[in-house]
Amino acid sequence: MWVQLRCGLEPKALAALAVVLVAAAVFAATHFWSARPEGVRAPDPVSEAGHAPAPRAGTDPVVDGAGVPEPSPGPPPPAGGTAGQIVVDVSGKVRRPGIHRLPSGARVTDALRAAGGVRPGVDLDGLNRARVLVDGEQILVGAPPGTVAPGGTDGGGAGPTAPGGTTGPVSLNSATAEQLETLPGVGPVLAQHIVDYRTQHGGFRSVDELREVTGIGDRRFADLQPLVRP
Repeated sequence: MWVQLRCGLEPKALAALAVVLVAAAVFAATHFWSARPEGVRAPDPVSEAGHAPAPRAGTDPVVDGAGVPEPSPGPPPPAGGTAGQIVVDVSGKVRRPGIHRLPSGARVTDALRAAGGVRPGVDLDGLNRARVLVDGEQILVGAPPGTVAPGGTDGGGAGPTAPGGTTGPVSLNSATAEQLETLPGVGPVLAQHIVDYRTQHGGFRSVDELREVTGIGDRRFADLQPLVRP
């Protein structure tokens, strides 16, 4: 009424003006609301593992190829001994004779050290201290030449067949080249082949390995088998 009286507007013109003002107000409010600043959320960090597709439930990643294969089981434990160990019997002229446990791959010198070392004055010239030990063997230290413990190694050198009798089988692991030459059919060249083989392979673990030495055939092996031991 005040605007109508003040401006002299007709009712129709006043209604049109009101509609225009309302529309302008709505447009201004809409424009202001759409132009307001909005916060933007930072993206979540994605690790390299996040890019790999997760295997489906109930599937085998090895069969489907959708995941990393399971690690293969480790190598089987070495033959003889337990959990990578061997047991040897060190006898004779040592400070602590008896049964000793050593790691696989140990040598005669390790067994002597485990037994407290040899006693003073013991001759070890005939004992191959670099030989690799096998589980269950016996090392006889300081015995007279030719004395052999069953399944073991003598400490005074192997005593092969001597004039007038047999003193015991020759040890393929401890005999010198000269002692090997006393065997039938073994000359300097073949004796050196035997020494080279045990050096390259860490010793003989059985008499059957003698077949693999260059120059030893079936016939010669049959002659040597009862006269030698590992």
